[in-house]
Amino acid sequence: MDGKSKSAKYYKGNKSAKKKKAATDKKINARPKQKAKRAELGRKRYADKKKGKKIDNKDYDHKQKKYMSPSKNRGQAEKSRLKGSKRKKK
Repeated sequence: MDGKSKSAKYYKGNKSAKKKKAATDKKINARPKQKAKRAELGRKRYADKKKGKKIDNKDYDHKQKKYMSPSKNRGQAEKSRLKGSKRKKK
């Protein structure tokens, strides 16, 4: 195993899909709301590093208001995915 995720392998083998995803990502990242979000995160990281917090290799979780490993932060169940959710498809 070469350590790449399924999606990384997919996009490596499908150049047109990779190009389409890059265009979509570019549009999303150009939105004012997304720019503001990135700026906010940058300010937060800068301020916390200045205070001496050890935040290397960690992501900020907005729900729990703390830093955690990226795998834990991205692996949390969203309310829409939980059992009994009105949004969950049957």
